[in-house]
Amino acid sequence: MTATVTHLWRMLVWGRRLARHGALRPFESPRAPFAIRAVARVARIGTGAPARPDFASGLAAVGPAAVKLGQALATRPDLIGLEAAMDLVRLQDSLPPLPFAEMEAVLNASYANGTWRDRFASIDETPVGAASMAQVHRGVTTDGRQVAIKMLRPGIEAQLVEAIDTYEWAAGHIELLGGEFARLRPRAVIATFKGWTEAELDLRREASNASELAEAVLGEPDFVVPGIDWARSSRRVLVIDWIDGIKMGDTAALAALDFDRRKLAEVLVHGFLAQAIANGFFHADMHQGNLFVIPPTEHHGARLGVIDFGIMGRINRRARMYLAEILYGLVTGNYKRVAEIHFEAGYVPPHHSVGAFATALRAVGEPIRGKRAKDVNITQLLDGLFGITRSFDMAVQPHLLLLQKTMVMVEGVALTLDPQVNMWEVAEPYVRDWVRDEMGPEAIIADAIVENSRALAQLPRILRQWVAANPIPGAAPEGPPLPPLPVRRVARWSTGWVVLASGLGAAAVWLLH
Repeated sequence: MTATVTHLWRMLVWGRRLARHGALRPFESPRAPFAIRAVARVARIGTGAPARPDFASGLAAVGPAAVKLGQALATRPDLIGLEAAMDLVRLQDSLPPLPFAEMEAVLNASYANGTWRDRFASIDETPVGAASMAQVHRGVTTDGRQVAIKMLRPGIEAQLVEAIDTYEWAAGHIELLGGEFARLRPRAVIATFKGWTEAELDLRREASNASELAEAVLGEPDFVVPGIDWARSSRRVLVIDWIDGIKMGDTAALAALDFDRRKLAEVLVHGFLAQAIANGFFHADMHQGNLFVIPPTEHHGARLGVIDFGIMGRINRRARMYLAEILYGLVTGNYKRVAEIHFEAGYVPPHHSVGAFATALRAVGEPIRGKRAKDVNITQLLDGLFGITRSFDMAVQPHLLLLQKTMVMVEGVALTLDPQVNMWEVAEPYVRDWVRDEMGPEAIIADAIVENSRALAQLPRILRQWVAANPIPGAAPEGPPLPPLPVRRVARWSTGWVVLASGLGAAAVWLLH
């Protein structure tokens, strides 16, 4: 177990780096506790920090784990504030590339027999992408296929393990403060973030994600997921088919390409809905850097290609049904039903009024109904939604965080394809049909038959367990009752002591830097 002093030292060093970019200025607010304001001000002394916080640059200066954490926090404006979340959206997960000789060692070490030259005819030594955790090179296999080769950076595992250990420690102390801190569930945020990074550190899991995603979008042939080269992939190396397309962020190249932008925007929205609503498994990082426009050919029109399957989301069928009803209710203005769903799902505590909650939803939904996405003031919309969550004591739902983030991404990318597209208009027929198919009388009867059949099949096992737990009484009398075991109380540092130590440490770090 890492010592508390080690956690504090890491946080103080990181805090100093954040302070240089003004990222601690929000903690100097009069609304913050005095001790926290004092620590933030001490950490900023002598840094020349800008007046306007640069959260993205501050986290980039802390290291790769902080970059990943920033991407996670960008989905939580309710936790860090809308201004900070909007700034973190621009956080670029990129680093200067490592020399190919270092990556070549990783590649060779991942193969038990031989070297990479036994499996690839050639590899371009200039990377096509260099992120905080991995680097990507273009290559050609020995059988002549064009592929992308993704390799983990050397030593990245140890860096992330250390950082996440301290993040968990800090989140636990924050949640102990109770009140709003407990409602926002920072430990759940870090747990979700930890799950992302663990998946990204095993590229075999990323390969599995891509394979499962390809199955989820089989009904959308224009939404392309590259194939996996399982024989050449390993825990530290992922080999996938090369997508020969134009990156969505290359606006100049897209402007020169003749293709149906409206149709491709619909492909994007329908592809996302097929993942999230129909299958409950979706690509949760569909920004412009991970999407490609595959130029049209004589056989078919332009298609959409997707890469980078490290961050995926998953929601169960019951949650998807609630979500589909919520989306359909907001699109059609049925706020009463949307409110009822929130209570049925347990998102809102039962002591609140369904009618009052429906009225609050109406205040947010009506101003944007019928408007195109580009005409919606996202700041006002989010501010209204966060006000509702606070007023009605809604606990944060970790399983929906990635989905919320991805919906915003998809809408933004769709607008770059077609500024006139209305995501909700495109989504409404799909969601309506899915709700009808999944929640109609036939579906309800079929679900009941399946659930009851499964329950009946468990009766013999339940009976056996009951008999095992309640044996026939023996001849020996029962012994005297024993006192309960003493409960070991784990000592906790008080918040005041932690803050005091942080203040002293910040002063020490300032002197050293």
